[in-house]
Amino acid sequence: MWPWEHLAVGYLGYSLAVRLAGRGAPRPWPVVALAVGTQFPDLVDKPLAWTFGVLPSGHSLAHSLFAALPLAALAATVGVALDRRRDGDAPGASRVGAAFAFGYLSHLPSDAFYPLLVGGEANYDFLLWPVVPVSSPETGVGFAEMLRTLFSRYVERLARGEVSPYLAVELGLLSAVVALWVADGLPPLRWLWSRVVLGRPVEESG
Repeated sequence: MWPWEHLAVGYLGYSLAVRLAGRGAPRPWPVVALAVGTQFPDLVDKPLAWTFGVLPSGHSLAHSLFAALPLAALAATVGVALDRRRDGDAPGASRVGAAFAFGYLSHLPSDAFYPLLVGGEANYDFLLWPVVPVSSPETGVGFAEMLRTLFSRYVERLARGEVSPYLAVELGLLSAVVALWVADGLPPLRWLWSRVVLGRPVEESG
């Protein structure tokens, strides 16, 4: 799954969850943490596998539930602990930690079910690594080279119309997320523009 797709899935789920919790639109800093969380497993596994060859696959260590669940819990716990130390009314750090955890955990099922959209089968093996072994021929080929190969293959398949159902789902997802992001007030872009460029405070919501 491509980075923008992980970001879209994570933002859609997080924004809806925040709204269902009655907190309004997401706040800027939790959205930043969410974005990092949605990319975190790939930022760990893919360089270690593609560039350094120390992992058997770009879906292994950080994609495994044995690492993801403790790390997500740690992020949420650290956020709560920081808020308690501040003794403040507004739960800032706890929401940042929870948003990172949400983004991180949203990454895993997205990768597991992604093959269904391109005519393959769902893959759950990496979720249980190293209990369930995973391997991939891309190990050690180089990050830039592997990224170029995958993106070229992606563009070629789109040009040949081989993944039209996938393209329809992706366009629908991205359109929905952009509309939701605009409705949420463009976090954190609006906050950055108001605070950094205009020097004005912005009222935050959920």
